[in-house]
Amino acid sequence: MKDNNYYLMDTEEVFRSLDTSPQGLTGEKVEERKKKYGLNKIEEEQKIGVLHILLEQFQDPLIYILLVAGVITTALGELIDTYVILAVVLLNAVIGFTQEFKAEKAISALAQLASPRARVLRQGNTSEIETEELVPGDVVLLTSGSRVPADLRLFETTLLEINESTLTGESLGVRKKTKKLEDESSSLTDRTNLAYMGTIVLSGRGKGVVVKTGRETEIGKISETVKDIKQAPTPLQVQFIRMGKIIGGVIVGLSVLTFFLGIIIGLPPSQILLTAIALAVAAIPEGLPIVFTLTLAIGVSRMAKRGAIMRRLPAVETLGSCSIIASDKTGTLTKNEMTVLSIFAGDTLYDVTGTGFEPHGEITLPGTKEKEDLESNSALELCLRAGFLANESGLNYSKEKGYTAEGDPTETALIVSALKGGINRNEEGTKFQKLHEIPFESEKLYMATLNRSQEGEHYIFVKGAPEKVLEMTAPTALYRDGKPGTLDKKKILEQYEQMGREGLRVLAMAYKKVSPSLTELSSSDVEKDLLFLGLQGMIDPPREEALEAIRQSKKAGIRIIMVTGDHQITAEAIARKLDIIPEGETAVLTGKEIDRMDDDELYERVGQVSIYARVSPLNKLQIVQQLIRQGEIVAVTGDGVNDAPALKAAHIGVAMGKTGTDVAKETSDMIITDDNFASIFSAVAEGRVVFSNLRKVVFFLLGTGAGMILLILFIVLTGFPLPFLPAQILWVNLVTNGLQDMALAFEPPEEGVIQQLPRRREEPIISSLILERLVLVGLVIMLGTFLTYLWQLNIGAPLAQARTVALTTMVFFQLFHVFNSRSELTSMFKMNPLSNPFLFYSTIASLSAHLLVIYWPPLQFVFRTVPLLPIHWLAAALAASTIIIIIEIEKAFRRKSMESQALLLRQFPTRFRLAAILNLFKKIK
Repeated sequence: MKDNNYYLMDTEEVFRSLDTSPQGLTGEKVEERKKKYGLNKIEEEQKIGVLHILLEQFQDPLIYILLVAGVITTALGELIDTYVILAVVLLNAVIGFTQEFKAEKAISALAQLASPRARVLRQGNTSEIETEELVPGDVVLLTSGSRVPADLRLFETTLLEINESTLTGESLGVRKKTKKLEDESSSLTDRTNLAYMGTIVLSGRGKGVVVKTGRETEIGKISETVKDIKQAPTPLQVQFIRMGKIIGGVIVGLSVLTFFLGIIIGLPPSQILLTAIALAVAAIPEGLPIVFTLTLAIGVSRMAKRGAIMRRLPAVETLGSCSIIASDKTGTLTKNEMTVLSIFAGDTLYDVTGTGFEPHGEITLPGTKEKEDLESNSALELCLRAGFLANESGLNYSKEKGYTAEGDPTETALIVSALKGGINRNEEGTKFQKLHEIPFESEKLYMATLNRSQEGEHYIFVKGAPEKVLEMTAPTALYRDGKPGTLDKKKILEQYEQMGREGLRVLAMAYKKVSPSLTELSSSDVEKDLLFLGLQGMIDPPREEALEAIRQSKKAGIRIIMVTGDHQITAEAIARKLDIIPEGETAVLTGKEIDRMDDDELYERVGQVSIYARVSPLNKLQIVQQLIRQGEIVAVTGDGVNDAPALKAAHIGVAMGKTGTDVAKETSDMIITDDNFASIFSAVAEGRVVFSNLRKVVFFLLGTGAGMILLILFIVLTGFPLPFLPAQILWVNLVTNGLQDMALAFEPPEEGVIQQLPRRREEPIISSLILERLVLVGLVIMLGTFLTYLWQLNIGAPLAQARTVALTTMVFFQLFHVFNSRSELTSMFKMNPLSNPFLFYSTIASLSAHLLVIYWPPLQFVFRTVPLLPIHWLAAALAASTIIIIIEIEKAFRRKSMESQALLLRQFPTRFRLAAILNLFKKIK
């Protein structure tokens, strides 16, 4: 037998195994075990140092190239260029450091789940000690409201019920018992004689012996798992790093090529080096890291307005490309509030409207909206009354939290159904005064109360498991008119099974009139001659808004799967109500089945199964890992400690803001403030807008960079002097286009962006369409700028003036090109120039900044410019306007080509249309 299978041992065997007793440990044994096992606490993960984060900002190939360029310009005595280059490097480092300076807090939050104090028995004496002082073999006392301080094997319980939802995902409290289990189980929920560290005692009391402490507890194991998991890099991070390496390689290659071309042509070494530096500086999109961060930050701001708080910037875009959302059930897709949906009483089935603990709704016949009248329906009235009176829980209300359960949510649901039916909450306790009760116990499977009516008559009201209640009833049942009739047990059991298949938790109600001399209940008084009243079926209902969000997700090409700790029947029922299960799919995979699979077997199944039930934390992690292995971009939702490993391993971990534990929140990338699945979908839509805007920024920056590169290479080959100095290029890259590329980050969403399929993980930021257009844009910019530069040289203008005219032409190209970049296919003339006011005003600001460089002496000195005449401005503007004409023609051609292909699609038979659409989509991309 495994050393941790204490739930399979009887209590005597547990005490022998741990060398302890029900009176607890002696002081000598406590000290020995402290040395052997250490303190009962979860160690925090070592945090990343500030210096490490700062140094990481310089570990980029593009930054290396800029630093080398700075060294060379210093050696050549071009100190102004050196200072400008260093300013750029430091600015990027400051922004990057600011965004990444945060520590992992997941382990700290896990450690805080242990209660600070625990009541223990040692040598038969009760004392209160620090939780971290507990050792295996200690005897712990549990009371209502306390937090379990370690993993315990229970040996004494009195109506002990524990909320384990933060650890297991199970929405209902677990009634604990002390008997050993006969069958081995991987599900923590099934181990009913164990209590786990960090869970909360809902009611009752108990004693347990400590079997595991610290990192060996179930929470401790999760802590170790979280610590060892390396978070999957986001697709955007992967593509951004890859793009940086490609750009860096191209820059180095072009610089080396320029150097050798200069030697062949016979240029002086200093001029060759200066030319190579100019080329490198022109090719590096210095503003890209800044605007990359800004675009993500804008997405964060927009998502916050929709109830989604992002904790990691790159996660913003990843949401837009996610192809699977693996959602928890309880509290995410459902309300986490048990609700009675069906009542079978008087041989009639009723529907109950309204969801949650709010007592607003009605009891109606199926297919009708007519409210059932209790005055003419004694069977229904007594069924509701039995659920209301045979009850240990309550219903609370506050302005801050609304209606909440006090005690067992299942019992609270019975109170709410009675209120919906018309039972008066304030009067019922007076009408039927409680004299005595038999509390619910897992061995008895029922609860009973003895009540005295205002007329002095005594009644026993019972609720419990249908099989048990039916064993205790007479062969009669109460019918709608209040008269007893024959009890059809077969029909009732069939109704019970049907409710169960619909995922409902079903309780049976019964009662009987007894002698007024009876003032205390015993089992013999209750367990015979009861009059059967009916069944009440309840469920944790799905969120209404989640259904619409799931439908929209499917349209957007996103697959939704449910991963829950609840029973598979309940999980499947909720999944069908939410339309998660695809048509024809019936498979539900359980934690036990996953435990029997190796990774390759699970890899084959995860693509075919949408519902996972009774899963352990390890199971959830395994599911996420295999989905990622299949190439999916995975977002995982969760609110409990059990979700922490999967939240960290996924591309996007989504925690619930209201019901989520600190562990889930600190491990996640995003927190949903309203616990609403619909907010996740809104965040996905915003993520797609972010990536779309990033592509626009990249196209804009690389387009002007391509023009500069081609121009400098052409100048080297033709033997003309350089048209730009390194400082002038940095001015263009960081200030004039730096204002506009940032404004592109504020672009509103284009129509239809959410209907597009999720982008593939390996899809580059620079698509084939962008790459083709970059070549075209680069050639147009090169030619237009060269012609104005050549014009000035041919008329004998000073070199400084020719460079200033070329610089101004490049600025105008950027001013016009930014409006081309607002959409890949839509004409700029069909887009409202004021729909993005930031872009409109940034264009004015860029032009104003360039005027200062040309006409303000201090900036003239730094950037070596001279004042220009109106003719120079006119020539530069006319040359640059060609970029609008050329790109508009190219866009029109692409739109016409797509319309032709769409027309062809409509001619395809239906069975071939999907494949044709996918092929068209690939071509567009």
